[in-house]
Amino acid sequence: MALDSGRKQPASTWTKSDAAKPGAPAVTQGHVNPYEMAVQQFDRVVDLIKLDSGIAEILRHPQRELTVNFPVRMDDGSVHIFTGYRVHHSIARGPAKGGLRFASAVDIDEVRALAMWMTWKCAVVSIPFGGAKGGVACDPKSLSLGELERLTRRFATEISILMSPDRDIPAPDVNTNPQIMAWIMDTYSMHAGHSVTGVVTGKPLSVGGSEGRAEATGRGVLYTIEEAIRRRGNSLQGMSVAVQGFGNVGSVSAKLLDEAGAKVVAVSDSKGGIYNPAGLDIKQLVRHREEQGTVRGFRGTEVVTNAELLELPVDILVPAAYENQITAVNAPRIKAQLVAEGANGPTTPEADRILFDRGITVLPDILCNAGGVTVSYFEWVQDLQEFFWEEAEINAKLKRVMVRAFDAVEQAQENHQADMRTAAYVVGVQRVAEAIKTRGIYP
Repeated sequence: MALDSGRKQPASTWTKSDAAKPGAPAVTQGHVNPYEMAVQQFDRVVDLIKLDSGIAEILRHPQRELTVNFPVRMDDGSVHIFTGYRVHHSIARGPAKGGLRFASAVDIDEVRALAMWMTWKCAVVSIPFGGAKGGVACDPKSLSLGELERLTRRFATEISILMSPDRDIPAPDVNTNPQIMAWIMDTYSMHAGHSVTGVVTGKPLSVGGSEGRAEATGRGVLYTIEEAIRRRGNSLQGMSVAVQGFGNVGSVSAKLLDEAGAKVVAVSDSKGGIYNPAGLDIKQLVRHREEQGTVRGFRGTEVVTNAELLELPVDILVPAAYENQITAVNAPRIKAQLVAEGANGPTTPEADRILFDRGITVLPDILCNAGGVTVSYFEWVQDLQEFFWEEAEINAKLKRVMVRAFDAVEQAQENHQADMRTAAYVVGVQRVAEAIKTRGIYP
């Protein structure tokens, strides 16, 4: 079933000379430095909204950055030094909020970019947080449970000089989970001498977590896709979907899209992907992945690579893995008419231009995957109040937030005749800039 846009595409805000502008990211095989990508995306709206040059300069740079090198005693008695980061991009609208990822490729530029994207994301959905991100360069799959706990607790201690419920509230991200958040909360609480549940979100329910948090990012992806399709006069029923990445975001997105009537035909994880044009049994696939540790080998499917999955003939593509997945190299071959960014930064600026010129709609990360931080905000509020809500109430509140944010982005899109990413940046940047102007420049 083809996805009809339902209305005339606005004129493109992209020009061929953009790549030659000062500060344009260097591209190798289509990949872009994440921080340079984030700055370029921001710079696209500076002139569009006539942003004050001083405020623009403030927002091009993180407010603070912490790099820590810390020892962890391994199971064999040896000591290994790990490097970790915590970056605050802006706290103009409230405490710093952003996840922690444990991955070998984590570096300072990736964390800077993710922190900047978090600033805009929180502003787009209008929650009172600023943007932060953090991570440790490590391979968590090579660590024992004890090593992972010791690494987590030592890293939490190192970055605790920034953390508090009213200053910096971490959350899960790539390769981190509720158990890791519980260890961080406990470590911080041991130093404080009392339980401080509001210092992290994404925790287990038994220690102050929220109903609906585990599915929140994937549910936000569903709500955004449904809203985009509804506004174009179409139905999700029977539409084919490919999901790159089968972690928390990808697996939940696939499950919820399947339950909503879409036909999920392809998924992938770090070991590769599977494809069946007739559709996948997502419940059985989740069970298979839990037993085998991968989606590969699921019955009745053919093997595809992560790269091949992106180019399959589907209606909807959900990149839910890492940044730099849709680039200038493969954007001309994308067949989906709707790209819903479950991951942060999966589409490079040059790929954005190509997709837009081809009439492909991109639901940008700072809107599409904002469900996670929205329900993290709900969790934080519940922790501070020590009063908790039922899941149905949380999901209803989340949908209202996502639809309201979609409204604001669509209005900006029409006002500026821009693509959806540019429109989302207009909304987010204007809200952060307004906060800075209202507060003033100290001293």
